[in-house]
Amino acid sequence: MSERIEVESDSHSYPVLLENGLRYSFYHLLEDILPDHTKLMIIADETAASYYLEDLLASFPDSAKPVVTILPSGETSKSMVQYERLLTECLQEGLDRKSVIAALGGGVAGDIAGFTAATYMRGIRYVQIPTTLLAHDSSVGGKTGINHPLGKNMIGAFHAPSAVLYDPEMLISLPEKEWRSGFAEVIKHAFISSPEFFVWLQNHVHKLSSVDPSTLEKMLKKSIETKVAVVQEDEREAGVRAHLNFGHTLGHAIEAELGYGKTTHGEAVAVGMIFAMRLSEKFYGIKLPIEETVKYLEKLGYYLKLQKQVNAEKLLFIMKRDKKASGGSMRFVLLPELGRAELVDIREEMVLDLLEEEELT
Repeated sequence: MSERIEVESDSHSYPVLLENGLRYSFYHLLEDILPDHTKLMIIADETAASYYLEDLLASFPDSAKPVVTILPSGETSKSMVQYERLLTECLQEGLDRKSVIAALGGGVAGDIAGFTAATYMRGIRYVQIPTTLLAHDSSVGGKTGINHPLGKNMIGAFHAPSAVLYDPEMLISLPEKEWRSGFAEVIKHAFISSPEFFVWLQNHVHKLSSVDPSTLEKMLKKSIETKVAVVQEDEREAGVRAHLNFGHTLGHAIEAELGYGKTTHGEAVAVGMIFAMRLSEKFYGIKLPIEETVKYLEKLGYYLKLQKQVNAEKLLFIMKRDKKASGGSMRFVLLPELGRAELVDIREEMVLDLLEEEELT
């Protein structure tokens, strides 16, 4: 596999490279893409580091070894405490305005490393090296940030990477729950843009623990191209980029209520997507393939019901506080039809009624 997708951001263009074994040539790729860089700091998730950090470091000559700092694995690392620590290390290591930060890991590492790069010296360059399926979505588009106890991703910045270097071989080490987490974003891209892609996924992806390389290549390329098309049209979420939040309004509320890390992001988003489809049916008076979708996702191991420790009113409160709410109204990404999304204002009563129905099922 060797694919290159170009992304046009407001400030610059950058490549998304997909290539098996890419990690073994990281130094040379960095020299080609950013030949004028000074110091490099790799911010690595501890799990990803245990598998792949040595492979990356082996590509560097002894005279150019990077600085490395390790993040504890899990969503709790997207915190003010870890953010302050990373800034302190940047200062202690003498990173300057031509230095580069590289994020090795999943979405958590990418988000906090990108936010550190966005704010250190008012913005330095960074590179994404995703090691999870979920990060195929989060690594493209320049959204960076950390969590607050009162809300997910409420502190952040738009800061496009200088490159996304994706080595699909690194997905081999993922546990199945991480495959489920990432695959939810693949499904999301199909729901908002391509019913044909959803049919293709149903026909080709039957077990997440054993996706063959050819299927993985096609799936990643199509999903990333969907994300790139939306981001290029609306980088700062003034319009259609909000459609990428399909399933995320409730998904983020579930994550916040359960406590970050108690469920994976993608599994929470899967619940949110089914809820958004049910809400779409009520709002538009239409019929969507909900039962077919539920059957498919449950076959892949998803649990799609609200967990007992959350309740409808608490979730509604969190969603109203979410950045996707505006002027006290509830804003949801809904589907007037499969493959087309809209951002609409929804009455709180309709949302609460449906949440209470979900609690009883």
